[in-house]
Amino acid sequence: MTQQIQPAKELSGTISLPPDKSISHRSVILNSLAEGTASIKNYSTASDCQATIMCLRELGIQIEYEVETPIGKGNPSNNLSLVSPGQRGLIEPTSILDAQNSGTTMRLLMGLLASTGFFSVITGDGSLRSRPMSRIAAPLSLMGASIMGRNHNSLAPLGIHGGSLSGIDYNMPVASAQVKSALIIASLFANGETILHQPALSRDHTERMLTSMGASITEDKLDILVQPTESLKPVDVTIPGDISSGAFWMVAATAHPNARLRLDNVVMNPGRTGILEVLEAMGAKITRNNTRVTGGEPICDLVVESAELSGVEIGGDLIPRTIDEIPIIALAACFAKGKTTIKDASELRVKESDRISTTVEELSRLGADIEELPDGISINGTGFLSGGECKSHGDHRLAMTLAIAGLLAKGPVSISEPEAVSVSYPNFWDDLKSITSL
Repeated sequence: MTQQIQPAKELSGTISLPPDKSISHRSVILNSLAEGTASIKNYSTASDCQATIMCLRELGIQIEYEVETPIGKGNPSNNLSLVSPGQRGLIEPTSILDAQNSGTTMRLLMGLLASTGFFSVITGDGSLRSRPMSRIAAPLSLMGASIMGRNHNSLAPLGIHGGSLSGIDYNMPVASAQVKSALIIASLFANGETILHQPALSRDHTERMLTSMGASITEDKLDILVQPTESLKPVDVTIPGDISSGAFWMVAATAHPNARLRLDNVVMNPGRTGILEVLEAMGAKITRNNTRVTGGEPICDLVVESAELSGVEIGGDLIPRTIDEIPIIALAACFAKGKTTIKDASELRVKESDRISTTVEELSRLGADIEELPDGISINGTGFLSGGECKSHGDHRLAMTLAIAGLLAKGPVSISEPEAVSVSYPNFWDDLKSITSL
């Protein structure tokens, strides 16, 4: 399948973003640890988040759809009712758990499964089976879990036998919300305190939600202290819009010469707003309206307009807070004056694709002056892309980056495997059409 995108003369309209994937995953995983019933509104229909539901059902969690928004009436979402027996009541799965393409599903569930006393096996698709899991398996093993897998227990499928965990004092080698979340989940059911030393801040959705559920989690600068928790209480959650999905429209509007877009209900978690900091440092015109707090998460509406961009250097502590947005930032840099350098981003090489290599390869096909670095990307902004044929490599974020490139380029852009967008943004193509059909 191939999708062709034509250059847009104007971009205008309002987009209600799809539900945030990170918070969607956590709303069902964390509520599964508590005994009782939770109502989850605006849950993501993305295939990643559906994989999480299917895995949890295998563990004895009852998850039913209360309301389902049909495709074609805004971004689809679900209202869910979740009933859990609590962590101690989870049952041993009779089937292999399939995380499909979702790293969040696999990594967070590894922490949950390590806390149980039964045996389980978790796997995923070909892409996920090639992604490193040792950064989770190693510290969980230090806590007392037994984890077996390919390549010295670092690749899925992974067999996990948990229970009888002990707290640890652990220096995290990378700033990763997934690693941190998996270890926090396991630590809640360990004997003794766990201390996690982060090299830098990352998104803290897990800490916020678990604290609201009664967990004892405290922070001291970059250190996180987790105390064992006797019981958690379920919490109702309304999922806000996904800022990582919004990043594509932000770049579309700011890099286009005739654009004004409004994005409603966008999560403003400090661990997620790196994209705003980068674009504003480049000169983007972004206005925040109607700032409020819902379910412990700050949210607002954004208005993004055309602007003149300049190149910047991106690295260090900013990378963990922009890791999902690097491909679309690289596209913005193509339309900025001067040079943009992205470094300290080697984590991108073990995403759904090697996002350093594939971003450089595909934007080069469209005429970008772009170079691959060992740990990042260098872009000389020319303000120009010619268009052409490219491919998504089955990576949802790369597919959407190339689609936005099509709106900005001088000629049409044809993308093979465009269906990859459904992993995180099922209604992406409809939203793209809505802002260009004037």
